[in-house]
Amino acid sequence: MTHENPFDLFRQECCAALAQAIAKTFPDTKLSVINLNKTPNIELGQLASSLSFELAKKLDMKSGVVAEQLVEAIDKSRFDLIEKVSTAGAGFINFYVNFYKFSQLVLESIKNSDKSYGYIKTENPLKIIVEHTSVNPLHPIHIGQARNPMIGDTLACILKLRGHSVSTHYYIDDVGRQSSVVAYGYEKLGRPKPTEKPDLFVGKIYTVTCCIAEINRLKKEKDKTNTTQTVAADNIAKINKELDEWISIADELKEKYPTLFETLSAKISEDENPEEEINKLNRRYEDGEPIAKQLIREVSNLCLDGFRQTQNKVSVTYDSWDWESDLVWSGQVTEIMTKLKASQFLYFENGVWGFDANKVAKQLQLKPKLGMKENNEVPPLTLMRADGTTLYTTRDVAYSIWKFQRAEKVVNVIGMEQSLAQLQLKIALYALDYTKEADNFVHFAYNLVALPGYKMSSRRGHYITFDQVLDEAVERAYQEVCKRSPMFSEEEKRSIANFVGIGAVRYALIDVDPGKQVLFTWDRVLNFETNSAPYVQYTHARACSILRKAADNPITAPAYNLLTEKLERELVLQLASFPDMFIEATEYLKPSMIADYANALADKFNTFYNALSVIKAETPEISSARLALTDTIRTVLRNTLALIGVVAPERM
Repeated sequence: MTHENPFDLFRQECCAALAQAIAKTFPDTKLSVINLNKTPNIELGQLASSLSFELAKKLDMKSGVVAEQLVEAIDKSRFDLIEKVSTAGAGFINFYVNFYKFSQLVLESIKNSDKSYGYIKTENPLKIIVEHTSVNPLHPIHIGQARNPMIGDTLACILKLRGHSVSTHYYIDDVGRQSSVVAYGYEKLGRPKPTEKPDLFVGKIYTVTCCIAEINRLKKEKDKTNTTQTVAADNIAKINKELDEWISIADELKEKYPTLFETLSAKISEDENPEEEINKLNRRYEDGEPIAKQLIREVSNLCLDGFRQTQNKVSVTYDSWDWESDLVWSGQVTEIMTKLKASQFLYFENGVWGFDANKVAKQLQLKPKLGMKENNEVPPLTLMRADGTTLYTTRDVAYSIWKFQRAEKVVNVIGMEQSLAQLQLKIALYALDYTKEADNFVHFAYNLVALPGYKMSSRRGHYITFDQVLDEAVERAYQEVCKRSPMFSEEEKRSIANFVGIGAVRYALIDVDPGKQVLFTWDRVLNFETNSAPYVQYTHARACSILRKAADNPITAPAYNLLTEKLERELVLQLASFPDMFIEATEYLKPSMIADYANALADKFNTFYNALSVIKAETPEISSARLALTDTIRTVLRNTLALIGVVAPERM
């Protein structure tokens, strides 16, 4: 017998046993749900129920008495996997599985399902868009942003394996001042061809152009304030402070990129007002003026080419690259503004259009649904500037509606620093009467990545690129492989180093709970001893090595009743819980659970391997049973790593 979710089969039997016992003992009492929890210790059984406490209140009885009567009423002979039922504490009911039958069920199910084991299909498949990464095309993806594609790719993978129709989207934010800044600098240089990786090339132009333009703007603002008698002293001090900071940044950039800085300074100085030129380019692009379109698209595509090269290293791809500007030019953003203006939730003040998000939340009674207290105020949102250009969130509303025309659920993988904007966006959907869509709009928020002792600053050009991290990870992995496996050929060492290094980074960026910051240190990322991809990969390779060594003694009809050691039974239970873990990680979007499970299974297997002989077990029959267990552990480790895009090697 096999089953796609062995532990759930046992759970179903326990629920049925309790339901029958209640019907027999307390026929007039009904319970809508019977809850069972896993026990903390194998000695206490495998599942426990506290329903006796609930029944005791209804029946005005002691919970211990209720538990005893229910246990007495359970007929174990009617169930295949229940070996024993007992009371515990003041009224808990504990269920013990028949390990002989259960071990056979679990191991045979894994062997039969192989690469599909654990990936339980949903009964309600949906069309889902997962939008992730979406780094602005201004500079390389840096390590602070790298968590996004790793999370997004994992979410897309597990949702697909759950049976949903998933499409991954990259939102190209090419409308706004930043894109116009880099395009302005690129044009001043004569639109040169990149002499290095294109996103690095674009990033340098952006940083230097931004610095020169800001210094120019602040100097003009300072000159203007000096001629105005009514300007407050603190305002002048603020301008001076900001100007001093940008001059400091300029000194750094002159030293790093002397030729580029000198050339751009000379070219930009030809314009009387660079800031106005940048703003004009921004307006022309949003208006769809052909020359502006060609310029900004050209420099944006250069940067995106660099992004694709980076993403190829970690095997991340997208089904759709969605240009923000297309939404503007197609009239979809204008249409959204028209609809919002017709509502009672927009106001016009000081030449700008604002959105009263708090009014929407109160009037539509959204705060409980949004997990907010009634006295929590949602700040208003500016949708359109006085010059007629829209803001990012305005365009994002149009984009969200566009996505919902193609999917039933949308998951936005965006940093938690954007939580307010994502909340305002969701409220805007409610205001536009897209209630169902807003209900199925998910902001997957995550914290950023930090490097100890290093402060990143995009405007100073201070960042460690994702490419640099990946390259260093591979090189460090190569040094480790050379130490651990000197017998391998150079080609083998390089191949192993590549999947170990890349896997280590992917795992490290998934392993930490999304709400917590990832502290990226090489001691943790490339730790071969615990809680890392190399550790789990090495454990998988160890299992493969054991099976290779035992190849002369093929596993035939293993006697599962010989798996009687506590460690063996704990491993069987852990293997059986993989489908449950997969379901929870997918339904509640918890990718870190997957890495936690992989590490826990690797820990348990290594403890088993160090404590008990496998090939040289006490008898050939015990050896055969342990080899069957090892083979299924190999399968589940591989299936777990596959969920987070990490290679499960046979040799390391």
